Amino acid sequence: MQADKIDSVDDYRMIDAPIPSPAPDEVLVKVMLCGMGYVDALVALGGYQVKPAVPFTPGQEIAGIVEAVGAEVTDIKPGDRVMANSFGGGLAEYVVAKQVMVAVIPDAMTFAQAAGFRINYITALHALRDRAAIQPGERLLVFGAAGGVGSAAIQVGRQLGAEVIAVASSEAKRAFALDLRATAALDTEAEGWRDRLKAACGGKGPDVIFDPVTGPLFEAAFRSLAWRGRHLVIGFAGGPIPKLPINLALMKGASLVGADVRQFLLYEHAQAARHLEQLLAWVGDGSLVPPVGKQFSFGDFAEAMRFATSGAGMAKSIIQVGEH
Repeated sequence: MQADKIDSVDDYRMIDAPIPSPAPDEVLVKVMLCGMGYVDALVALGGYQVKPAVPFTPGQEIAGIVEAVGAEVTDIKPGDRVMANSFGGGLAEYVVAKQVMVAVIPDAMTFAQAAGFRINYITALHALRDRAAIQPGERLLVFGAAGGVGSAAIQVGRQLGAEVIAVASSEAKRAFALDLRATAALDTEAEGWRDRLKAACGGKGPDVIFDPVTGPLFEAAFRSLAWRGRHLVIGFAGGPIPKLPINLALMKGASLVGADVRQFLLYEHAQAARHLEQLLAWVGDGSLVPPVGKQFSFGDFAEAMRFATSGAGMAKSIIQVGEH
């Protein structure tokens, strides 16, 4: 599936293409499933801060079976079940990926879980451990808690010993967050929201905020931080990018901290690999069970992209590409 311009979903068409050959440091994967979350769709529609080159094939992460490996590839062999990611290219029957971006899927993990795992869960662990230095017993507030990266933050936060308070826009999404072991779940109605947050925090405020939304409650949340709080900016699913009076950081002794997984994977790939190893170890021992979002057929890719930008989904949506 490919487009020569990326102004809308209607620009994309199915095309016939030859099966690519892996370079010495690459792996050829027969794709079973491709993740399609909010950021994946945003990139595909030209709304991301980094514009992809055209012609462009959407899909940043896949799960599939290794078809062939390059001469320099070690530890991965044909027939292995793997997950892989890159900046686009996933919505295809065959994909080549750099060896450093490919990982074997543990036996305890399904293809469906793997196809939406790597980016969201590495984002969550990088943000919470590296950028916020969250400590056991601290209170973590998660916006967009039912979405792909928000649900990952709930689970990773719990793994790191935090008490998690979820924020979601519907009763069904709040129930989903509670099923992931959030301690409490708040709505998004602005009136009285800070009072409800304070009550959920036992009369104080959150120590860390994980925010892929940065929407209308952004400033209210920052104002509610506990002393030395950290507000993690993950993305801008809430629409226009908000502004913040900088005196609030001084008054709270608080930090506004960016966590960009694309650049983290680019500049700190060794640390990212360690994070993935930890995350997969949690999956392997059963302490982390990734939820799976709505599933679409390959032919329904346009519907999947529209759904990913709608805000209606829970966890990360996936597109079935091959049979397994």
